[in-house]
Amino acid sequence: MTATRTETEEAVARTEKELPDAEPVGSSRSERLSALVQQHGALAVLVIVSAVASLSFGSFATGDNVSNMATSSAFLAVVALGMTFVIITGGIDLSVGSLFALGGVLAAWGSQYGTLVALLLPMAFCGLIGVVNGLLIARSRLAPFIVTLAAMLGARGLMLSLTDEGADTYLVAKGSFLAELGQGTTLGLGNPVWITLALFVAGAVALRRSRFGQHVYAVGGNEDAAALMGAPVARTKVIVYTLSGVLAGLAGALNAAWLASGVTILGNGMELEAISAVVIGGTLLTGGLGYVSGSLVGVLLLKVIQNVINQIGSLDSSYQQVVSGAFLAVVVIAQTWLGRRRQLL
Repeated sequence: MTATRTETEEAVARTEKELPDAEPVGSSRSERLSALVQQHGALAVLVIVSAVASLSFGSFATGDNVSNMATSSAFLAVVALGMTFVIITGGIDLSVGSLFALGGVLAAWGSQYGTLVALLLPMAFCGLIGVVNGLLIARSRLAPFIVTLAAMLGARGLMLSLTDEGADTYLVAKGSFLAELGQGTTLGLGNPVWITLALFVAGAVALRRSRFGQHVYAVGGNEDAAALMGAPVARTKVIVYTLSGVLAGLAGALNAAWLASGVTILGNGMELEAISAVVIGGTLLTGGLGYVSGSLVGVLLLKVIQNVINQIGSLDSSYQQVVSGAFLAVVVIAQTWLGRRRQLL
């Protein structure tokens, strides 16, 4: 046994001597270029589309239009922020659209008891659903698709029961602090925009500069290897699904404050929009790689495309879904190609 180990060590040493000047894979120019395209490709497309739209439509780059786009993007962006953490771990959360609608209804109902209740109630309730999702996925090892699909249906059903099948609509009192939080502006931008930016800064710091962020990447990269390194795999999964639920509830509360009511028909398909934005922003669906800033760019790109279609006027709104789907397909194909290219370099 000792002789075999010695021979192995000598073979490794000979290999290292034979390749003293070998260039590390990470320093390859082609690999760096591929990584750059994957991380900032969506930003380049956003700049190009915005520039073309500004030259083609006089009303596109106006202050009112930009402010409206930013505010309408804020709610989806908050949901996409939570989805980013989930997808980086290799999971998926299909419940966020229903949690968004439920959060809006709970916020509007709770507004009669004050702004604090209106904000904390949807965050706590939707966060609790996220905890259940995380526990079932992490501890019971159930498929995220099935667990969050069940949560999506359950949350939507609960929201409908609270509103008598949508017949009752809870209103946010005009002049209240909650209404001002959703409808007020600061420095020309809606308050939800500033809240969203603050959340993204906090999310970027948590993902890039904290031990928790390292665990998120490790779990998504290789769950078994992460466990061997001592990363709390189950706890990390529970946290990211809880975070996704809390942010979906908060987004719903901010939307209710903006609309001054808990609208029950909202949130349909939002989970797909959030996933699209995250993937377009450079996060791999297979996990292990992703960027908070990329998700924000992905949301803005989707909203700009929708706004351009509205500016054209002659196109039906259904084209928004067609274009968004085409963008998503192109991005996934590009990510797969870039991933294989980086493996070969």
